[in-house]
Amino acid sequence: MNKKQLKEQLKTRAKDYLKPDRSKKGYICPICSSGTGKHGTGITTKDGVHFTCWRGCFQSADIIDIIGLEYNISDYNDKLIKAAQIFQLDVNKYTDKQNNMQSNIDDKQKKYFKLYFSEVKKLINNTSYHRGLSEQTLDRFNVGYDPEWVHPKAPNAPPSPRLIIPTGDFSYLARDTRSNLTAEQQKYSKSKVGKVQIFNLQAIYNAQKPIFIVEGEIDALSIIDVGGEAIALGSTSNVNLLLSELEQHKPVKPLIIAMDNDTAGGKASAQLIDGLNELDIPFFMLDIASPYKDANEALNADKETFKQKVLGAEQTEKKLLDEKKESLKRQSVLHSLSSFLEDVRIRKNTNAISTGFQSIDNILDGGLYSGLYIVGAISSLGKTTFCLQIAEQIAKNGQDVLIFSLEMAKNELIAKSLSRLTAINSINYFDNTEKAKTTRGILTGDKYEDYSTFDNEIIQKAINDYSEYAQNIYISEGMGDIGIKEIRQKVENFVNITGKAPIILVDYLQILAPADIRATDKQNTDKAVLELKRISRDYNTPVIGISSFNRDNYTAPVNLSSFKESGAIEYSSDVLIGLQYEGMDYQEGETEKNREKRIRELSKNNILLAKQGKTQQIQVKILKNRNGSKGDCTLEFYPMFNYFIDKEYNKRPDYSWAKSESSWGTLPTL
Repeated sequence: MNKKQLKEQLKTRAKDYLKPDRSKKGYICPICSSGTGKHGTGITTKDGVHFTCWRGCFQSADIIDIIGLEYNISDYNDKLIKAAQIFQLDVNKYTDKQNNMQSNIDDKQKKYFKLYFSEVKKLINNTSYHRGLSEQTLDRFNVGYDPEWVHPKAPNAPPSPRLIIPTGDFSYLARDTRSNLTAEQQKYSKSKVGKVQIFNLQAIYNAQKPIFIVEGEIDALSIIDVGGEAIALGSTSNVNLLLSELEQHKPVKPLIIAMDNDTAGGKASAQLIDGLNELDIPFFMLDIASPYKDANEALNADKETFKQKVLGAEQTEKKLLDEKKESLKRQSVLHSLSSFLEDVRIRKNTNAISTGFQSIDNILDGGLYSGLYIVGAISSLGKTTFCLQIAEQIAKNGQDVLIFSLEMAKNELIAKSLSRLTAINSINYFDNTEKAKTTRGILTGDKYEDYSTFDNEIIQKAINDYSEYAQNIYISEGMGDIGIKEIRQKVENFVNITGKAPIILVDYLQILAPADIRATDKQNTDKAVLELKRISRDYNTPVIGISSFNRDNYTAPVNLSSFKESGAIEYSSDVLIGLQYEGMDYQEGETEKNREKRIRELSKNNILLAKQGKTQQIQVKILKNRNGSKGDCTLEFYPMFNYFIDKEYNKRPDYSWAKSESSWGTLPTL
């Protein structure tokens, strides 16, 4: 059984190892034990191979990595062996990468390679073609000479003298030693025998100094000859082969990229840079060959200068280490203390930004501060209306608000605002909503012909009221074309033009344009949440993001796991707010059957109240508050007129003089 076969067999056995959680919809996470609680929610999988923990450690891994995390094993081969032992597979059938490469080499061939390397090594002094390498280096790496070399796969080809450089126990490079080669001979002047391998690969496990990565074996030998350490790709096409090995085994010392000074070397360097950055492996660039093409040419042209450049790599490593230490010092709290005190001084007169709902402000220690606020609710419960009303109540106090509406058009949001204002005026004047207008009633032009004078005047009054603070509201609408980059750019432009940061509202997270079309919905949502968090930090302003709920939570009380793609939302948000119908919480002693019946009736009743233009009782729950208290309060909600009321603190103006419709004629008009 080879490595690939073992991996595939282990991945199909995952469900034999994991235990179902309490909900029976997922599995108990063996790393953090999520899923053992009352409601389950441990780890789940879409394909039966890759698993994600949604509640505790938020790890996303296959069963091999899960076992590695559970048993604190970092080496991938060791993870495979441990997993094979757990599933009682025959570990002895598993061979490592090197043995797997040699699996097609029979005993006769093995004896041939061993004997061949021994014989050609004896002939090394029969040629002066040593490329500037010392006898010690040639001897250490068993470099030999074959005056009549013929490729094993072309026994009828004419022989040629070759320098033989072993690249493994059963592979080697045969380098033509003749000068003035024809174009055809030059084409085959460097021939490989055996399976392609990285030359001197063991250096990544046991090197005592920085490790150069070069293209040719002769270049690696040149660096080693003057006291350095090096590995060779053998060809620029073998970059991925090296990266694959480094993914499994991190090098013990920093790597130095030193490809040939030509186009192919430049492309290989760029590929290595990308790969090493992705693997988070330390490296640096060092040109030791200039003005020559490669390390061996530099060695033969000026060995002493070349030697100083190679040995200078250790000083470069020391310099980089010193720079990292200095950078680390600058990250210490002591270094930041003075800027912290200055920041406190600047903020001493900074007040919380009121949401306009006193009950909510009381829980949030006065209102909104710099940070990421996530608001979630089931569909049609009013989360957009709730956040829009908060945005307008903030704008009414002179604060700019930037709204990114990814689902509703700008005109629809404006109509919602005017609808709410007609409700406010109707309630204030007449203690009822008879004169209030719905969103459709505002948007449908034909209706205006049938409206009475009073109907038109209350709409006009709403427009007048809205125009008093509309200059502080900026709406960007989009459908799949607004992503996190566009949001940051618009915020940056706004700050550059106005000199101040706006409050930011994003409606809603799950339909932001994906940062990476190849990533999963969860990965893109995670990215969006983290970037919104950075924006709030970079511009020292509140960012409000609206989130949908998981379908499974439509009949359950709001909680941290209610939020769709809840991992990053729960972890990264500063404040997490959930909206629900009042009465959704669990009741002591209530059976699940009775609860389901009660919730159905509750939902049905609230839908009926909405259709009748009456108020619903909406519970606002602060589920998480990184820098303050948690709690809940209840608002009255007119869904028909897009209006939330904080009944406990709502104080209406004295409009006793305007209780009769005859007074409406005194209202201002545009």
